[in-house]
Amino acid sequence: MSAASEQDVEVERLKHELAQLRTEFQDFTYSVSHDLRAPLRHIRAFAQVIEEDLPDAPPDIRGHLATIQQSAQLLTQQLDGLLMLSRLGQQEVKLQAVPVLPLLQSVLDELQQQQPQRQVQWHLAQDFPELWADAELLRQVFSHVLDNAMKFTRKRELAQIDITWQWAVPVDTETAAEPHATAFAPTLAQGQKLCQISISDNGIGFVPEQASKLFKVFAKLHSLRDFEGLGLGLVASRKLLSRMGGSMGISAQVDGGCQVQISLPSRQ
Repeated sequence: MSAASEQDVEVERLKHELAQLRTEFQDFTYSVSHDLRAPLRHIRAFAQVIEEDLPDAPPDIRGHLATIQQSAQLLTQQLDGLLMLSRLGQQEVKLQAVPVLPLLQSVLDELQQQQPQRQVQWHLAQDFPELWADAELLRQVFSHVLDNAMKFTRKRELAQIDITWQWAVPVDTETAAEPHATAFAPTLAQGQKLCQISISDNGIGFVPEQASKLFKVFAKLHSLRDFEGLGLGLVASRKLLSRMGGSMGISAQVDGGCQVQISLPSRQ
């Protein structure tokens, strides 16, 4: 068999594998959307029925029923989150030159409107280069990261959030000393540079050694009672950046704030 024929066979094999993966993904999506939700609805409904049938139940029994309902609701939200993550891989990516400053400013304005009572001091660079990215996907990344910055600084009387940038040198992921650091070896076209955007806050931070856990599904370093959320924002953001040829890193200190680094190629 000639080299060309062998290559054609390999291409067909890969196409077949891709078709199988798509079918499996569709089955998974259907299961999450339908099959797993019905039992959860039943659990919540019957817990409600029991609570109504036992109006004089002891406080501990009522507490158990409340826990059942809260846990079922949380699992429903987690299924929604998994479905959202699975769909990220199917969003169309339209790479183009994206002006960063107006995109960031739009996200900041939305966050301020959602929390008008917050006192936030923003420091936003004005000279961002244009990036080679998908504008809508990049907007989602900024929304996730800046929402986190707002969330984890809300116990500060005055929140301070800085957004700066610098040219960066690509790092080989296989030789990076720290797994949670920004490690990226992109394929840059002629004339392209790697831009690293840093979003820093003066929030509560976290133990530095736990940074890598934040990129695992549903991982949270703080109690749900103190800070809401499923722990999917950074996971989704890194997945979106990967689809655009970018990467993300994070670092922090306990009670010393957090810094998120977003790396993407500049415009071609």
